[in-house]
Amino acid sequence: MKVKVMKFGGTSVASSEARAECGKRVISAKEQGYRPVAVVSAIGRKGAPYATDSLIKLLTDIDATVDPDARELDLMIACGEILSASIFAHTLKTMGHSSMSFRGGQAGIRTDGVYGNARIKDIDPRAVLKALNANCIPVICGFQGTYQTPDKLPGAELTTLGRGGSDTTAAAIGAALKPYADEVIVEIFTDVDGVKTADPDCVKNAPTLRKVTYDEVAEIAHLGAKVVHPRAAEIAMQFDIPLWVKNTFSDDVGTEIVPVERFPGRRVTGVTHTGKLVYLQFDLTSAPEADRAFLESTLFGLMAQNSLNLYMLILSPSGTGFAVPRAQFPIVMGILNGLVIPTGSGTLYLLQVGNEASREVETQAALMRPLGMTRRITAELTEGCSMVSLVGHEYMQQPGVYLDVLEALYKAQIPVLQTCDSEYSLSCLVPESEANRAVRELHDRFDLAKTV
Repeated sequence: MKVKVMKFGGTSVASSEARAECGKRVISAKEQGYRPVAVVSAIGRKGAPYATDSLIKLLTDIDATVDPDARELDLMIACGEILSASIFAHTLKTMGHSSMSFRGGQAGIRTDGVYGNARIKDIDPRAVLKALNANCIPVICGFQGTYQTPDKLPGAELTTLGRGGSDTTAAAIGAALKPYADEVIVEIFTDVDGVKTADPDCVKNAPTLRKVTYDEVAEIAHLGAKVVHPRAAEIAMQFDIPLWVKNTFSDDVGTEIVPVERFPGRRVTGVTHTGKLVYLQFDLTSAPEADRAFLESTLFGLMAQNSLNLYMLILSPSGTGFAVPRAQFPIVMGILNGLVIPTGSGTLYLLQVGNEASREVETQAALMRPLGMTRRITAELTEGCSMVSLVGHEYMQQPGVYLDVLEALYKAQIPVLQTCDSEYSLSCLVPESEANRAVRELHDRFDLAKTV
């Protein structure tokens, strides 16, 4: 049995005409000898009546001062994929092919129970296999799974996998079916031709990369590109599953994502950028070295516990820093501003976010004053910034790359506020207003328009 898992994003299923086009692709795979499995996102994007953001708005509009419970939010937004799966399954039926829709739980997807950002723990694919063996096309809700609570109450809790989770669903379903198939391929269909050298909104006519490695595409995704979720690339790499990114509305061959052994060599892959960020730099010079490691681990531990995305992580003798998406900054403020951290040395540390102390910070300071041994740690804020990253394979550590990046940005009079690097990327924090121009400058400097 040859299996092809085909994931269709929100724009791919946004209209009856688009769904018919997706249906033709599924049927074509079947005619080529594959057993197709479709994975679908919610219909449309922000503003569409059944899009995820529209469903969230139904809850938040009730009372803007009361945040929805995470469990209720997951139940609400999972409806988008359920509607999409049912509609697409019926679309296939009208085209003459037996089909059946599956919620994530019905497809056997079990998660760790973290509402809003769950991780897949395991998949029992028996129901999906039964449909395939009956020559029926399974249509699976992306982005969701279920969690069986320890008290074993009837049913199971519905959880969602976080934004971009439908890609993860497709890769995970492919991995679960691999032991039962002679061949498994996963195709991610979207509204672009594949993985580009840069966001086409920044660089007009940015070339499509015909081949990239799992590591490169995961790095590109982590650094802001939305074409493939990094978890999907990581799962495909772990289980050695061929992964493609294609355009629903084009005959372009797309981008093949492969192990590094199949695409070795030194190269620059592309330039990517994040959205709007806020950078926090914590001054730890007042803390003895014995306390510093504890303070840093406490900060990063709190960010991890609250599932916050961090960028530009910096550790230095004088302190530490990181950037967070602007949308998540109010959460960071609620956690850190006015936080009191006791240490083993007996010193109490009071965190202040921003140069001006808030009422909460001053209240905490007044309460702590009689205790003595208190020190204040201030986080300097840089707002209105974005991260632009050069991504490559076996290229970032070669002499002169850092200089080339800085020279290109300085020549264009684009301020560089902070830098960091990894094995596959070199990132610069720049003013948000200059992010698109910075992408274009680096794209030109490294001659990415000629990439094939």
